[in-house]
Amino acid sequence: MSLFLNKKTAVFLALVVPFFSPISAFAAGVPNNLLSDHELVDSAAMSLTQLQSFLMQKSSSLAYYYAPDVDGVTKTAAEIISRAATTYTISPKFLLALLQREQSLVEAKRPTQGQYDWAAGFAVCDSCAKDDPDVIPWKGFAKQVEGAARQIRNRYLPDLETKGTTISGIGPGITKDIDGTPVTFANKATSVLYTYTPHLHGNINFVNIWQRWFSLHYPDGSLVQVAGSKDIWRIANGEKRKFSSKSVFLSLFSEKDILPISQADVDAYTEGTGMRFPNYSLLQSASGDLYLLDGDAKRKIASMDVFRKLGFNPDEIEEATEDDLVAYTDGPLLSLESSYPRGALLQDKKTGGVYWVQDGQRYPIWSKEILNTRFPKKPITQASTDQLAEYPSGAPVSFRDGQLIGATGKPTVYVIEHGMRRPIADETTFHHFGWQMKNIIWTDEKAVNIHPLGDILEDTSTDAPISAARAE
Repeated sequence: MSLFLNKKTAVFLALVVPFFSPISAFAAGVPNNLLSDHELVDSAAMSLTQLQSFLMQKSSSLAYYYAPDVDGVTKTAAEIISRAATTYTISPKFLLALLQREQSLVEAKRPTQGQYDWAAGFAVCDSCAKDDPDVIPWKGFAKQVEGAARQIRNRYLPDLETKGTTISGIGPGITKDIDGTPVTFANKATSVLYTYTPHLHGNINFVNIWQRWFSLHYPDGSLVQVAGSKDIWRIANGEKRKFSSKSVFLSLFSEKDILPISQADVDAYTEGTGMRFPNYSLLQSASGDLYLLDGDAKRKIASMDVFRKLGFNPDEIEEATEDDLVAYTDGPLLSLESSYPRGALLQDKKTGGVYWVQDGQRYPIWSKEILNTRFPKKPITQASTDQLAEYPSGAPVSFRDGQLIGATGKPTVYVIEHGMRRPIADETTFHHFGWQMKNIIWTDEKAVNIHPLGDILEDTSTDAPISAARAE
């Protein structure tokens, strides 16, 4: 039995609208870094079958377009693109994005013959006429795709390798004025794109196309890390937040929950305020207000008298900036009535039931899996039924955002986001996000159903093979 929803069954009723809008290219760290070098030359990024499938999914006119290739044989657009990508070791994804950037050709509903003839904008400079004798030889869909791929592979990249710059004087580490904006080219791929099109708007458009088609947008709460990097990020509200240290990370999460991510996918997110403090840190603002950090919330302490009577240690107070504090939501006020302000696990001696007790309220824990994942290092204190009855009962404790869960014996796997369980559409989506079977927490159905059912999560980027950064 499949562990995922199956699009061929009645369970999967409709395609899901992407839950993030395309991320602004300016916010993603361009114009200095448009694309990674690997993404430019990854000729195996899409097979011919996957390329044709991508065009079909986009309802692209290119899915049904035939033209003579450079060898004179009539082929499909997918075959022409795939052949050029393989011949010149250029990513077919790159060529697709280039065709869209230059002539809107992938998504145009009724392209003109001129859009096909000048598909990649190759050999057509700002001051060139299309009937120029030097330009005319490059007219035609296949010649355009061939010309673009060959120019990059045989001219731009060798020049960057041997001279450090292209014929335009553009290269990694060099700063030039592009349409009034100083741009420092971060790598070879960025240098190639600015050499091909020396304008800011066109390259920003390329990045937006790339991100919309090929970048993954992770569910809120996801913990991600690029292979070989020490930086760990948390995705929240469409931003990436970096942990300042491993100890800060471990005060909240476990290393087994980290997902591999490509540098390009990390770069697609705006960087938010870093996570500098461990959980349950005591912080003081510039105005003197005191706070206790509790997960994603900051809880204001009513007064210094309350601070002392709750048993906090003044030596633990750390100074925090307004930027540090604004990154946390406002939690309940801590007052003298706030018993167990940092929370405690109490177990009923008679029934064996375990509760999370905080601020004078008890929250039942319905499965050992929730207990182990939410409170792995918390000691459990025995309590009588009468003692527990002193605390009003609240909602059951749920799994944390970003975690994968499933009910034992049931086929569907879910990811938790904003407290809801989102069914994962299929195995392709599962692997594209970098999840592994060991990441799934199997629990009982009652614990799964604590979380309201959310939208199905489907990878809308592409059916491309799993990249090295996402492979198991």
